[in-house]
Amino acid sequence: QGEAVRQALNNWIRSSGAFDGVIDFASSVADKTDPQAIASAFNDGDKLHPNDAGYKAMADAADLQVITGM
Repeated sequence: QGEAVRQALNNWIRSSGAFDGVIDFASSVADKTDPQAIASAFNDGDKLHPNDAGYKAMADAADLQVITGM
């Protein structure tokens, strides 16, 4: 039930238009075969938290124009 709520909220955040911009960190580290999981290359071993490569992938996903407004 909690996962369904998380997915519904994330979907709304991504698609509602309520925000000037959205940086989708979840998809930047998602496992291609299981989008609900962090890819092993980006996870610190607990399947929950990103490792250094995961944080880099998340940073690379950030469009600086969204942050700076320029």
